[in-house]
Amino acid sequence: MLADSAIPITTLREQLERAAFPSPFSVLGPNATPEAALTVWLPEAKSASLLLDDKAIALNEAAPGLFTLSCDKAALENRLYRIHARYADGEHTFIDPYQFRNIAPESVRLHTPSTAYREMAPTCTFERDDETVAGTRFMVFAPNASAVSVIGEFNHWDGRRHPMQRLDDGFWALFVPGIEAGVSYKFELKDGLGNRLPHKADPWGYHAEQYPSFASKVFDQNGYQWQDANWQQRPFTPPHKQPLSFYELHAGSWKRHENGEFLTYRELADELVPYLTDMGYTHVELMPVSEYPFYGSWGYQPVGLFAPTSRFGSPDDFKFFVDRCHQAGIGVILDWVPAHFPSDDHGLANFDGTALYNDPDPRRGWHPDWKSFIYDYGREHVREFLVANALFWLEHFHIDGLRVDAVASMLYLDYSRNHDEWIPNHDGGNHNYDAISLLRWVNEEVYRHYPNAITIAEESTAFPGVTRPTSEGGLGFGFKWNMGWMHDSLSYIKEDPIHRQYHHNTLTFPMVYAYNENFVLSLSHDEVVYGKASIHNKMPGDEWQKAANLRAYLGYMYGQPGKKLNFMGTELGQTAEWNHDGQLEWHWMQYEKHQGVQNLVRDLNHLYRETPALFEGDCDSQGFEWRIGDDAQNSVIAHERFSDDGSRVLVISNFTPVVREGYAIPVPVAGKYALLLNTDDSQYWAQGFSIRRN
Repeated sequence: MLADSAIPITTLREQLERAAFPSPFSVLGPNATPEAALTVWLPEAKSASLLLDDKAIALNEAAPGLFTLSCDKAALENRLYRIHARYADGEHTFIDPYQFRNIAPESVRLHTPSTAYREMAPTCTFERDDETVAGTRFMVFAPNASAVSVIGEFNHWDGRRHPMQRLDDGFWALFVPGIEAGVSYKFELKDGLGNRLPHKADPWGYHAEQYPSFASKVFDQNGYQWQDANWQQRPFTPPHKQPLSFYELHAGSWKRHENGEFLTYRELADELVPYLTDMGYTHVELMPVSEYPFYGSWGYQPVGLFAPTSRFGSPDDFKFFVDRCHQAGIGVILDWVPAHFPSDDHGLANFDGTALYNDPDPRRGWHPDWKSFIYDYGREHVREFLVANALFWLEHFHIDGLRVDAVASMLYLDYSRNHDEWIPNHDGGNHNYDAISLLRWVNEEVYRHYPNAITIAEESTAFPGVTRPTSEGGLGFGFKWNMGWMHDSLSYIKEDPIHRQYHHNTLTFPMVYAYNENFVLSLSHDEVVYGKASIHNKMPGDEWQKAANLRAYLGYMYGQPGKKLNFMGTELGQTAEWNHDGQLEWHWMQYEKHQGVQNLVRDLNHLYRETPALFEGDCDSQGFEWRIGDDAQNSVIAHERFSDDGSRVLVISNFTPVVREGYAIPVPVAGKYALLLNTDDSQYWAQGFSIRRN
C-alpha cells in the first residue's frame, strides 16, 4: 500500500500507467505515512534521487516508474525539493509538481465571471510562504471526466506524466514548475468509462497554434505596456450622441503582401490606422479574431474564445494593434460569436465525454444552417464562460465594444427549423428564455464594468426591445444593426431609375421604424458575398451610372438617422465580390472613378463627424423632419436633421439621372443655405452640376 489511498501498489501503478488516476495528490508528492513520506511517478525512469539542501538521496523503486522514500515528514514539509531522474537516453532534474497542493483559488468557485477568466487560464508563478516558484498552473472544468492530464512539449505529450488533481465542482488543476510563456500544451481527458478522448485545447487558453497541432500556448497577459491612457481616460459621452462611423474589416483580406501572405497585427496597424484616420472613420469593427480552425469561416466558427487568432501574430501583437488605434483616436469593436461553436475534436464538442457546453438534443443543441453546436444557455457554467469571455476582451485587450453575431438565432427556438425540429419553451412559445437571460446578463456586466463600451446586436427580426434597458424589460444592447433599412434601401437602389417611382414607399418606409431601436445603418460583409455582388455592382446601368447611383446612395445613407457601418471595399467602389482568399481591389485606385468614390466617402465621414445635426439626433425622433417624402414621380426625397442646439441640415436626394431645374424644396426657415456637400461634384468623378440656393 502507498499513502492513505488504500490502493495496492500494482493497482496504483496500473492506473497511473493508463493516465486514469483522478487524485494524484493523495499518493504523489510528500505524504505522512509509514510506508512512504515521498512518492514520485516517473514512467520509464531507471532510477531517481531526491535533491534537498544540496544533498542527493536515492529513492527506492517500489514498482517500475514508481519511486518512494521513507523518512520523517517534517524533513519535506514546506521545503522546496527537486527530483533527479535517470533514463536510458539521458537525465532530467525538475521541481516535483506534486509538492504544491493549494493551487485553486476560492474565487474560481464563486462563479463570478469578472474573476473567472483571470483564474481559469494558465497563470505563471506560484506563491508559497515567502518563496515564488516560476511555472504554470493549469486548470480545466471537466466534471464528467474520470481522469485529466496536462500534456505538452515539456512531457513529450505523454498523458501519464502529469495527471491533474480533481477538485470540487468538476475542476481539475495542477501547477507545473518551470513551464514558461510560449510552451504548447493540451489536455488529455478520459470519459466516464475511462475511454481516452481526442486531445483538447484549453477552452480558457490565451494563445493557440494553427494547424495541425491546434495546441494552446502558455501566455503572460502582463507583459504588454499600454500607451493608450488618454483614450482610456477620455470623458464619458453617451454613444447615442456621438458620431459613430464603423469600418468593418476582415483582417486576412483587407491588404496582403505581394506574395499573398497575411499582414501581421503590427503591420496592419502600420497600414490601417493612418488609412482610417484619413478616411474619417471613428471605429474599426473587426470580424471575429477569436481563434478559429477554418479560415473560410471568417472567424464565425470559433474554438478559442479567449485567444486572438495566431494567424496574424501573438496576443501582444494584437494589443499593439488596438493600442495604435486608440492612440490615433479610433475605437475598436470586436465581432463576438456566442451563438454557436464548431464540432472540431480539439474544441468544446464532447469535451469531457458529454455534451458539456451544448444541449445533447439536436433540436436545441445543433444548428442546421451552420452545422455547428449551440451553447446550452441554461447551464450555469456555460453562461459564466460566455459572460467572462465578453469581459475578458474589454479588460485584457481594451476593446471598446462587442458586435454580437446572429442574435436572432439565439432568441428563437425555431430559428431556421421546420415545425417538428424544435422544442417549445415552458409556455409553449418559440422564445429561448435562457438565451434572452444570457444576453441581458452580458449587457448588464459589460456596461457595469465598462461604461464607455458599446454593445451592438446583429438581430434580423422585429424582436421588441433589443436596445431597451434591461430594467425596462429589454435586452440591454446599446445599438442594433438596421437590417430592415439595409434590405429596403438596397432593394430600392437596385431598381432601374425609371422604375423607382413605383417603389418609392420602399425608400421612405424605413422612417416608420427608424426610432424603434437605436440603429446602425449597416452595409456589411453579408451583402457582398455568395453571388449578391458588391455594393457598386448592385447599382443599375453602365459604369458611369453605377458610380452615380453609388454616390447618391452613400450620400442618402449618411444623411439618414442612424450610426453608419460600411464593409471594407465599399469606399473604393470595389467591383468584385469580397474574396477572403485575396485582398481589396487596390489596383483600381489608379483610376479617377474609384478615387472619386473614395473621396466622397472620406468627405462624408468627416462631414458627419463635424456636423452635430447629422449625429446627435440619430436615435431621437425629434432630430428629423420630412420636407419632401411623397414625390414618387420624380424620385426625390428631402428631410432636415437637427442638433440639440437647434442647428439644422437639409438633406436632398434625387434618385433619377435627371437634373431638376427650378425644383423647390419647402423649408421652415428663410435665409441663405450653405452647401456642405454635393455628391455630384466633379471631385467625385461626377458631372459637377451645381445646386442653386435661392
